[in-house]
Amino acid sequence: MRPEIELLDGVACVPREAWNALVGDASPFLEWEWLASLEQAGCVGPGTGWQPKPLALRAHGELQAVCPVYVKSHSEGEFVFDWGWANAAERAGISYYPKLLVGVPFTPVSGARFLTGSAPPALRADWIRALGAALREICGAASLSSVHVNFCLGDEAALLERDGYLRRVGFQYHWHNEGYASFDDYLARLRSKRRNQIRRERRGIAAQDIVTEIVRGDAIEDASFESMYRCYRATVDAHFYGRPYLNLRFFELLRERFRHRLCFAVARRASDWIGATLNVVKGDALYGRYWGALAPARYLHFETCYYAAIAHCIEAGLQRFEPGAGGDYKFLRGFDARPTYSLHHLAHPGLARAVARFLDWESAEARVALDTLKRHSALKQPGA
Repeated sequence: MRPEIELLDGVACVPREAWNALVGDASPFLEWEWLASLEQAGCVGPGTGWQPKPLALRAHGELQAVCPVYVKSHSEGEFVFDWGWANAAERAGISYYPKLLVGVPFTPVSGARFLTGSAPPALRADWIRALGAALREICGAASLSSVHVNFCLGDEAALLERDGYLRRVGFQYHWHNEGYASFDDYLARLRSKRRNQIRRERRGIAAQDIVTEIVRGDAIEDASFESMYRCYRATVDAHFYGRPYLNLRFFELLRERFRHRLCFAVARRASDWIGATLNVVKGDALYGRYWGALAPARYLHFETCYYAAIAHCIEAGLQRFEPGAGGDYKFLRGFDARPTYSLHHLAHPGLARAVARFLDWESAEARVALDTLKRHSALKQPGA
């Protein structure tokens, strides 16, 4: 029997238990609580350029697979930058917007984009290919320019590429726990210049009478959510490139339904918040998401976003820390480069050929960069 596939009017339309059963052990940012909260807070939806239209696959009347899909009228908040493609399309007289995006809004974290729960590998592959084909059909039927599947898993990338999608390779900097017993063990793996730099920065934090505390789950006080939002807005508003994608209601919904996944790194001087980072924990991984400062303090960003989080990973036995996109300064602090993948279907044949040529060049450059970064890691080789 051929599966039935339909576009829905939001993740919130799907029962929480049914959606999360298909998420399983996958990224926490795919869970109903995160995605539905973005919708219900108005961070995505009418007027935002992010219209949620999740794709659902049913077989024998049962929900078997879903993927988070958005109709986009711009390219903000995606972190796989296609503005050059949009500009090229405009110059060629091709309408680039609206387009379809499969991903998590404002969240450059790799993970499953085709959620299939506990389906065996062969069946999961069938569902991925069926959903990938449906996305192309929707693109054509609705006269959309393209489909973009951002930060997907390797098995998804391989299947979509086999079916004609174009693969794009990028990279991010991740930290991995190599059995460290303490923060000093981690420092000992760094080359001396980097080790001394981190010690100097942490001494600089202490010299400003700033103390950083990690607070997780139920230990996070209700009032801390508004303080975290204030930190987020302060930093977003301070930079010309900042975009206030999130609102206070979203943070309130996280307090109500997602607190068990959260890990705050809060920097205080006496009892006053100086800055903080909102992190998310699931399984053996920590994910850095949003940070902000309420007062200027040298080295505060490094302390709250990286060092406090690494120390917590070591103490809690977490094996991986993904702090987000960008930031070559992460590489200098022992975060090594890991590849990321996105897949793209462009409906216009000429634009598709141009993008394919660009991606051949860009992918080769990415491979060279990954190899170079591996050879010049800030971490010493074991035994060195």
